[in-house]
Amino acid sequence: MKISNRSININNALYFIIIFSIIFISVGLIFYGSAFGSSFVQRSFSISSNFQSKFTTYATPLDKLRIGFVEPTFTDAAYDHKFYVFYVKYANATSKTNITTNLGLLNSKLSLHQSGTIHNVFALIHLIHDIRKISNGTHISILNDTDVNNGKIFNTHQVNLFDVLILGHQEYVTQKEYDNLKQFVSNGGSMILMDGNVFYAQVNYFGNNNTISLIKGHGWAFNGKTAWKSVGERWKSETQDWVGSNYLCYLCIKNFRNNPFNYLPHEEQYITNPKDVILINYNPVELPNAPKSNAAIAMYELNYGKGKVIAFGIYSDDVIQNAKLNSLFTQIFENYLSQ
Repeated sequence: MKISNRSININNALYFIIIFSIIFISVGLIFYGSAFGSSFVQRSFSISSNFQSKFTTYATPLDKLRIGFVEPTFTDAAYDHKFYVFYVKYANATSKTNITTNLGLLNSKLSLHQSGTIHNVFALIHLIHDIRKISNGTHISILNDTDVNNGKIFNTHQVNLFDVLILGHQEYVTQKEYDNLKQFVSNGGSMILMDGNVFYAQVNYFGNNNTISLIKGHGWAFNGKTAWKSVGERWKSETQDWVGSNYLCYLCIKNFRNNPFNYLPHEEQYITNPKDVILINYNPVELPNAPKSNAAIAMYELNYGKGKVIAFGIYSDDVIQNAKLNSLFTQIFENYLSQ
């Protein structure tokens, strides 16, 4: 796949097309019946005027757009029967307890045959397959956490090599990966977050043996010799500033009043930056955790530096892999292309 070294700041038209393409590809979204013909079923839901105006204004092809899909390989390694065995084993430890046993569980080797969250990679593959239907000229590259950690999203002058980066379940990232993604957006790139529960914990990556080790987050801190109870979300304040939302919970939402994707609650982000521009507010039914009882769960965009962050706010993998919705999407999208 060809990747240009020149810097191209994604314009509004291209930005919208990638947004709308992802939405269609991810969820089989049915818009107004008149837009797709009377043979399509119409669902009842609401979207913001920001979203509607972009849909009716722009129609630019994806030719020459440079898109990078980032596989969540660090998260997959953490879920590969390692970190979570430790979490469960010491769940009842007190906040002042230093754990010095079973620390090997907080290290995990990256592998092509990991069994952690590998389904996330399959979801990205579905996405890539359908994006290729939009434009054969689109420059698509498959990256992973190691690539981003090593700065392979920039050229030697720290200029972006991609216009858009699409992330899945990047729950575990290194400090360098986190910083590089932040710089990518600040430089003028667009980062699309498909899933909730992103940037939740920090790990170290050791290239000599292709291994990750927990540093801080997910309720723990680890220095290689001892582990102790610590924060849940590693970069909570910083993430609020440039990403625009923070992790809410696991299976704590009952349902959504505005649910165009027929999505079942799983892991979601909640709006924490007043500068977020809400595109779809899912309007969750009552939340059980009182401090966030009025949390807004939404698809939104946030300008940061010269670039943008676009987040779905939900665990979109669940929707992408729904065979019924994908089949429905194919019919709708083919009709959309013929307009």
